[in-house]
Amino acid sequence: MRYAACTVLLGLMWSALAQAGLLKPAAVDASRFVPPPPVDGSADAKAEFDELRAIAARSTPAELAAAARDAKDEKADLFNSTVGFDLMALPETSKLMTMVREEEAADVKAAKKYFHRVRPYSADPTIKTCEPVKPGKAANSYPSGHASLAFSTGVVLAALVPAKSQAIMARAAEYAEHRLVCGVHFRSDIVAGQQYGTIVALKLMDNRAFRAQMAKARAELAAHS
Repeated sequence: MRYAACTVLLGLMWSALAQAGLLKPAAVDASRFVPPPPVDGSADAKAEFDELRAIAARSTPAELAAAARDAKDEKADLFNSTVGFDLMALPETSKLMTMVREEEAADVKAAKKYFHRVRPYSADPTIKTCEPVKPGKAANSYPSGHASLAFSTGVVLAALVPAKSQAIMARAAEYAEHRLVCGVHFRSDIVAGQQYGTIVALKLMDNRAFRAQMAKARAELAAHS
């Protein structure tokens, strides 16, 4: 009985947190699709701190600069160099990318509130970051929003430009990995973001309104190539 009551309560909490978009909250309920992060103080959690310190020790100035650039860019144009043109300069494609971004941003915000995981630098002030951080305790680490953005956008873009799908997904992985270089996420945050972003993309591509806009973007991209 107690377990059932807790399950109902968590479901109600998720419904309250989730925001309206193209997808219904239940369709992207992170409590169903994403596993919990490692428990604080566990061996897995300690291993994640060790990994961050190891990454910091071996990261070059060029890698830190690249990670800092990606930290500031939360738009589909992160794939511009991969596809070879400005995605946001094409109106129908830009509209589609914006639809992905708005849906993903609302959904991952709710997921972060649900899991309420503290960022590495909040849990351990010795963890250095490559971007400015706000004072106070940041409990929005899991899942990574940048990783979710990269994979939700990347999966949709790979479907639109299949000839470059491998390069697109490689760029998505690099962009997500840069969050570790920046010291602002744990490995499990990244993995969860990749997983959640992919789910959001697949759910969107099953949505009638999104598919209609996707067809317009596909025709535009075909004319552009």
